[in-house]
This record gives sequence, C-alpha cells and structure tokens, in this order.
Amino acid sequence: MLDWFDRGGEADVVLLDWRMPGMNGLEVLRALRERGKAVPVIFLTVLSEDIYEEAALAGGAVDFIDKSRRLSILLRRLKLIIEGTRPTPDASERQPPGGRIRLGKLELRFDINRASWDDKVLDLTLTEFKIVALLAMRTGEDVSYRELYDLVHGKDFIAGYGADGYRANVRTFIKRIRKKFRDVDASFDHIENYAGFGYRWTEG
Repeated sequence: MLDWFDRGGEADVVLLDWRMPGMNGLEVLRALRERGKAVPVIFLTVLSEDIYEEAALAGGAVDFIDKSRRLSILLRRLKLIIEGTRPTPDASERQPPGGRIRLGKLELRFDINRASWDDKVLDLTLTEFKIVALLAMRTGEDVSYRELYDLVHGKDFIAGYGADGYRANVRTFIKRIRKKFRDVDASFDHIENYAGFGYRWTEG
C-alpha cells in the first residue's frame, strides 16, 4: 500500500487494523504521514482500551472503530468521514472571501484546512482543524460535546459506551488540540471546558 501511494496512488479513506504482520497499523499511519499523505485513516480493531484510541488519534487517525460493529455501521462511518472531508454548505457560507480568516492570533485557512497561531503553523489534523474552526468562529458561545462530535462523525451518530459515550472521544480531541497550541505558545488558554456540557473559545 505504501508503495502504491509512493507511485502517486490516491484514496478517499484508509481502513487499518492495529495488529498486522511486519508493520502494525500505527506504524503504517506514521509512514503515511511522514510521506505527507493526509488521507483520512480509520482504525478497525478489537483493542478497545482508551490507550489505543488515544494513540491512534495522536497519530492522526480520524476514527477508531471496534470490530464488533456491524458492517452497515462501518460503511456508514466510512461514508460520513469521506463526506466530512468535503466542505459543507454551512461551513462554506461562513468562510470569508479567499478562504482565510484571522481571529486575534489565530488564522484559519479554509482553502487548505490549515491553522496558525501567532504566525506559527499548527500541526492539526483535518478533524482537529474543523473543531478549532467551529469553536473559534463562535467565540464566547458554549458548544456541546454532541455538536463537536457530530461535526466529525455526522449528526446523531451514537458512539462509545452508553448514551454519552462520545464525550470521551471529544475530550481526547480537545486534549490533543490544546497540546498542539501549547507547543507553539505555552500560555495558550483559549479553549475552556463548560463542565457537563462542552467547550467554548474565549477572546484574549
């Protein structure tokens, strides 16, 4: 597969197992990113512990699916993620001419899905960029866990264990986003948690 990408091959999405002979899924994901391939990657695995999900998301995966899920669920997730890489009408309407907007130290480039803070480029995944854009463009508003998760996976998708299983997934994304901002600015504190509800982007 890596050779195929090296020869110029493309894909809408890549589905990886965690345990594979030769290279494990995380090593394949890292190899893809080292080659500059931003294709969305989903892990399909029996390893459901949080540590594996966090490692996958930290490596740049956009989703982590348990193998016990039905094929119809997997296909729906694939479709939602593929569609999620295309601009939605709502997002397009809010984009400024030229696809660029500046909010204080934050600059969002919707044309290339990149963000920078204080003129330093942030190493955000596509999913992380979408979350930052949603929060920042609604500065001061409280955005729910559910809305943040739906942004990534599609409206009303049920994730994880129990009715609120998606919250852990959102927290993982926010934790990674905060770290990436603090890697370029140790004093960054513009993403606040609204306990029991979600998050907000604050001015400053």
